[in-house]
Amino acid sequence: MQHLEEKMLDRTVLYDGKILRLEKDTVLLEDGSQAVREVVRHPGGVCVLALTDQEEILFVRQLRYPYQEVTREIPAGKLEYGEDPETCGKRELLEECGCTSDRFTYLGKVYPTPAYDAEIIRIFLAEGLHYGSQSLDSDEFLDVERIPFAKAVEMVLRDELPDSKTQVAVLKYAALKRKKEKGTA
Repeated sequence: MQHLEEKMLDRTVLYDGKILRLEKDTVLLEDGSQAVREVVRHPGGVCVLALTDQEEILFVRQLRYPYQEVTREIPAGKLEYGEDPETCGKRELLEECGCTSDRFTYLGKVYPTPAYDAEIIRIFLAEGLHYGSQSLDSDEFLDVERIPFAKAVEMVLRDELPDSKTQVAVLKYAALKRKKEKGTA
């Protein structure tokens, strides 16, 4: 076995639900010993930094049950297994904000909790927005609000936007914007 490699010896499925699957794996470590790895399997998700022509970001405010807190996040959603992330991102933007866009650009991916969760979130930038009406899922309740881009950056830095995908998207876009303005993009 090579350095920084683990071989799965056994897998037990502890839970298989609608959103996630919990597995308990026994693995062989590179030194010959064994360890247990608990892994949350998730189909992944997308998030969309939707930017208005006035340099505002569209945010959704919604209750996040695990925290019993209303959060501000950029529009996002869960992938169906095998679904194209861009298709999912466009669908979520339309459902949550009632928007379509002229330009939809991939900005990268984030591993929200790599120690035990296999989820990957793909980040997109939507520009050239066209507005229609929301079509929320039956169990989804949220409000859309616009926050100026510069204020959103400050909100991340002041710990007012604790959602990781939102922080990454806002700060990544800020870095790309700065790079473009300097002519090094």
